[in-house]
Amino acid sequence: MDWTNEAIDRLRALWAEGHSTAEIGRRMGISKNAVVGKAHRLDLPARPSPIRRDPATPRPVATGRRPTLPPLRAAMPIAAAPRREEPKPVAPTILALPPKPASSVVRAFPRVSSKACCWPIGEPGTKGFRFCSEPAMSGKPYCAEHAALAYVRVKDRREDAA
Repeated sequence: MDWTNEAIDRLRALWAEGHSTAEIGRRMGISKNAVVGKAHRLDLPARPSPIRRDPATPRPVATGRRPTLPPLRAAMPIAAAPRREEPKPVAPTILALPPKPASSVVRAFPRVSSKACCWPIGEPGTKGFRFCSEPAMSGKPYCAEHAALAYVRVKDRREDAA
């Protein structure tokens, strides 16, 4: 918004009348945040918050209601708790897990180097699974051939409609 002298005068007048920032914004055709920002920059007098209460005014006390929480345990007398017997120790049992076969252990990401193409070839978990390992493009994890497959531009819907 371009704040012309007329718009600033109107803002000052509406502010002085006591309108809310949302109402001033509606009347001027701008957002309430624009009104708040300009009022702050113009150093207009602050308004009392509708949320904050006047500390001189006492808060109303609810009558006829019971407290929602029970009293704190610290305020209650402590009764002597009965002694519990210590549980008898039990001999630990050791469970032996069978070792995993070496053929099923697969490295999480068996790439040749960080500058190699990481396009997966084959079915993960099988012996034939591998990564392309051709030199990767600068700033990409794939070689030129696989980058062409991975990075496909989205068609513009307007082209399809025409």
